[in-house]
Amino acid sequence: MLGRQEIREALTGPFASICTPFCRDGSIDFAALRNLIDFLVDAGSKTMLLTPGDSLYTILTDEEIAEVTRVVVEHTAGRAMVVAAGNEWATPKAVEFAQYASTAGADVLMVAPPDWGASCTPETLVEYYAAAAEHMPVMVVTASLSRRPTDFALEVLRMLMEGVDGVVALKDDICGEFARRAGLLLHEHWATFSGGTKQNHMNMLPYGCDGYMSVFISFKPEIAHNYWNAIQSSDLSTARDIIRDYDMPYFDCIGLCQGGCDAGMHATLELFGITQRWRRKPYASATDEDMEMLADFCKGKSLL
Repeated sequence: MLGRQEIREALTGPFASICTPFCRDGSIDFAALRNLIDFLVDAGSKTMLLTPGDSLYTILTDEEIAEVTRVVVEHTAGRAMVVAAGNEWATPKAVEFAQYASTAGADVLMVAPPDWGASCTPETLVEYYAAAAEHMPVMVVTASLSRRPTDFALEVLRMLMEGVDGVVALKDDICGEFARRAGLLLHEHWATFSGGTKQNHMNMLPYGCDGYMSVFISFKPEIAHNYWNAIQSSDLSTARDIIRDYDMPYFDCIGLCQGGCDAGMHATLELFGITQRWRRKPYASATDEDMEMLADFCKGKSLL
C-alpha cells in the first residue's frame, strides 16, 4: 500500500484521466485502452486516473466498470499509481466495489456518493466515505458536492479531514473561491489537485494544489510538461502564455464538436492515432467535419 507522501508525489504535476475508448459498434475497445495506458506512461503521467465523468461511467454497466478497472490495473502493472473510481452507488455497493478495487490492486479509490435531491447530511456523507476507507485509501471529488452551498461542502471536507484517517486526496471540480478555501483547509493533510485545465490549476496553486489533470498529456505531452516546468520555475508569465495560446483555444475548439468537449477529446485521441473517436449511444461522436476542424486547429498550433 502506498503511503501518503507517495500518493502526493503521484498526484504532483500533470497526469491523465482515462477516457474509456469504444469501437464504432459501442463495445469497449480494450486494445485501445491498453494502447492509451502505454502512451500515458511514456508521456510521464505518474497516475492513471479513472473518473465517473471522463471514463464515461454514465454509459457503462457496473460489470464494465469493474472490468475497465481490472484492465487498467493489470496493464499499468506498477508503472504508475492507479486511482479506481466508484459510481453513485448506495453504501453497500460502494463498500463492495472498494473491496473489489483493493483486491484488484488499485492504489486509491475515488468515491462518488449519491446525493439526489439533497438527500444526504454531512454526517451520512462522512459515514459513506469512512465505510469505503476501511478497505483502501480514498479520494474525495468535489463534483459530488457541487450542488450544495459552499459552507455545506467545506463542512463535509473538514469533518472528513478531522475524523476519517483513510481519506488521502482531493480532486476539485468546483473551482473559484471554493477551490481556494479547500486548498487552505486541506493541503497540509491531503494531496490536492485541480480537475482539469491549467487555468483552474493556477487559480488554486497559491492556496494549496499539487497537480492537475491534463488533457494535453494524452496526445501532446510536451505542452503539459512545458507548463509544469514554468510553474516549477515560478515563471508565471510563460505558464500564462501556454494557457492563452493552447489550453483556452483547444477547449474552445473541441467545444464546437458534435457531442461537446468529451466528444472532442475522443476525437483528438483518434487524430493522434491513440484510440478511436467513438462513444456509445446515445452519446454523439465527432463527425468527419469535426475531425477536419480539429486537424486544422492542431496543424495551426503546430501540434500535428
